[in-house]
Amino acid sequence: MKAQKFTVLVVDDSEDDRFFIERSLHQLKPDYRIIGLASGNEAIAYIRGDGQYADREMFQFPSYVITDLKMPDGDGFELLDFIKQNPALSIIPVVMLSASQDTDDIRQAYLLGASCYFAKPSAPQEMSDLIKRIHDYWSACEVPAVDQDGYALITDSGGKLSDRYAKPRRGPLKPAQH
Repeated sequence: MKAQKFTVLVVDDSEDDRFFIERSLHQLKPDYRIIGLASGNEAIAYIRGDGQYADREMFQFPSYVITDLKMPDGDGFELLDFIKQNPALSIIPVVMLSASQDTDDIRQAYLLGASCYFAKPSAPQEMSDLIKRIHDYWSACEVPAVDQDGYALITDSGGKLSDRYAKPRRGPLKPAQH
């Protein structure tokens, strides 16, 4: 059974890119709840449920994140690093969508836990097609069920193959490291 609520966090300092991504997602699934943010630090506050994002009814935990890489006030690496430093949150699929095609940027994104990395297409139809592929893929994936704060629900893994691995536990989130 799929656990997604179809809340997507779109993080990009370009208002035009955010608008286009959000519009493309709404065309694919009109009931998507899309939260557009301009920086990695805003996304970290959202994921943590800090400040204005504390109301999880209004600001549901994201099903997945689409983020740019190079942004002021917290870049995509900082966002990925925050998630990696908090293993209980590591079930969030993070799609890196960046203008950078630098091999070091791509490698570092994967080392920090990016689920995938795409170079931003310049043509609007190509971008729309890419967003459709991202949507189709993540809406078909099985993902763990989470509570309203985004933590994986505890399951009884006794006697199952996964029983031999430690399970991340809910605890205070580590702050973002800058």
